[in-house]
Amino acid sequence: MINTVQMKRVMLTVAYDGTAYSGFQVQNNAPTVEGELNRCLSGLLKEEIRVTGGSRTDAGVHALCNVAVFDTASRMPAEKICYALNQRLPEDIRVRSSEEVAPDFHPRHCDSRKTYEYRIVNARFPVPTRRLYAYFTYMPLDIGRMREAASWLVGEHDFKSFCSAGSQVESTVRTIYSLEVMREPEDGILIRVRGNGFLYHMVRIIAGTLMEAGRGRWEPEHVKEILAAGDRGCAGPTAPACGLMLAAYEFTK
Repeated sequence: MINTVQMKRVMLTVAYDGTAYSGFQVQNNAPTVEGELNRCLSGLLKEEIRVTGGSRTDAGVHALCNVAVFDTASRMPAEKICYALNQRLPEDIRVRSSEEVAPDFHPRHCDSRKTYEYRIVNARFPVPTRRLYAYFTYMPLDIGRMREAASWLVGEHDFKSFCSAGSQVESTVRTIYSLEVMREPEDGILIRVRGNGFLYHMVRIIAGTLMEAGRGRWEPEHVKEILAAGDRGCAGPTAPACGLMLAAYEFTK
């Protein structure tokens, strides 16, 4: 009788502080979240594991709920893997849940909605305890102007002007379902954007562009012209990674 190995696919929901990592995706000679997951899963399950992430967050970007899938022959119940894995992972990475999914499930090939949050400290001086999780600027930001500028980005648009060079995608058209700018306690400003997908550095460029409007560099409606230009050089600067966090990841089908 021939013994066949029964494989299963497991999905992890992963939270991490991205400060110490060169992004999610594995890189040569640099620590990454994916690399730590691969290392710890391989040791735990006694087989070579290579995860596939849903969102390839950049160096220094944080996440509450990124997803990753992998295939395993282990008999360990999928829902128990998160408990054992968290005993091996570094303290700045935690798996919030693990569950078995269909063998052909792939997070990047499913319809999904992601929510990113970008935090800003707008005060006279930096706050040391928030330096890893928010971008500091002492230049006054007008929340009303930022909100008005944000309104031009909601809906389906070609976001080529909001995509860094080097991105390899078939289309730069994306849909933003909501884009909010809110005041938070202690001189904080929160930009929350929800969409069906995001281009390379897109959220950070949006944040940088809204801050330019908030500083009065241009009128809020100028964002319409930036979209129409289809030119990265027309948008604002790419805001630093430290303020960005993947806050929600929903599969719509």
